[in-house]
Amino acid sequence: MATALTAAQEAAREAAKQAQTRPAPASDRLLTVEDLQTHFIQGTRAVKSVDGVSFSLRRGQTLAVVGESGSGKSVTSLSIMRLLSHPGRIVGGRILYRLRDGDVVDLATLPEKRMRAIRGREIAMIFQEPMTSLNPLFTVGDQIMEMILLHEPLSRADARARAKRMLELVEIPAPERRLDQYPHEMSGGMRQRVMIALALSCNPSLLIADEPTTALDVTIQAQILDLLRRLQHEIGMSILFITHNLGVVAEIAHEVAVMYAGRVVEQGPVLDVFERPRHPYTRGLLACIPDVRRDRTAEGGRRLLNSIPGNVPSPSDLPEGCPFQPRCPLVVERCREMPPLIPVSEDHRSRCWRYDEL
Repeated sequence: MATALTAAQEAAREAAKQAQTRPAPASDRLLTVEDLQTHFIQGTRAVKSVDGVSFSLRRGQTLAVVGESGSGKSVTSLSIMRLLSHPGRIVGGRILYRLRDGDVVDLATLPEKRMRAIRGREIAMIFQEPMTSLNPLFTVGDQIMEMILLHEPLSRADARARAKRMLELVEIPAPERRLDQYPHEMSGGMRQRVMIALALSCNPSLLIADEPTTALDVTIQAQILDLLRRLQHEIGMSILFITHNLGVVAEIAHEVAVMYAGRVVEQGPVLDVFERPRHPYTRGLLACIPDVRRDRTAEGGRRLLNSIPGNVPSPSDLPEGCPFQPRCPLVVERCREMPPLIPVSEDHRSRCWRYDEL
């Protein structure tokens, strides 16, 4: 596999370098996930959707979690929010979160009543599809006001005024009129902005964005990313960004965690991981980025796009040892043992026995 960055990666590299050179806040870690294990119990059988995930996020920074569908990204975010549907449950690990008053709580074991007070106020979430996340029976204004009234001691008039300001913040035109509209009266990009306004209405310290731009066209996607960057700078919040788009990762994130089959297989600063990937899966994802120059033959014809052969294994039927071995071009006998996350530099770790050969 070629080591040189493709044109798309070079562009991402420049964006990542700009993100890396922004001054990092001197504050402590806001979120620390330690050995998180989330299983879906089916009779006497446990499907390990998330199996030992660990990462941390500092105040004011963005951590991107990437990987193919089925790698456990969304289940990880829902575990943090404690929004798992039956029969999913957290069976191990800790989710340490530092509240505004400085206290550190374990979200994995927090009583539901206390967790409801944290959702929306301390931690907010943007879901993948705003049309199914917003209630079609209530106006946009009512839904934003509901969040505000739940967490803030305000009158309905004051809550409506704040809802209007939130729509102005996310650059929705004619906010007073939009407050009285229903979700179906808005475009996809407008609904996504409403979801962001709803999530930020109580000024949370942590925003979890679960593939918020997947269903949007490229132009609207760029606008949403610019909006999130601007709001992060103005508000100082941290962002946990779930995506499968490496271009988006380079555009918005400071650090990246690559997930595969319920585990983190590589993590580190974005620029370091993009320039020096130390896991075959990460290298495969980077090689799949289309590049006009690379994907043409010497005669001017077109080559097939690169792809990683095979599919992500089902959590209920994982191979022995490293789960990527059936698709890995570097597989050896030792890959039948599960490798740990091995430090390859100060902040860069890889779950591969052959990381030094990459």
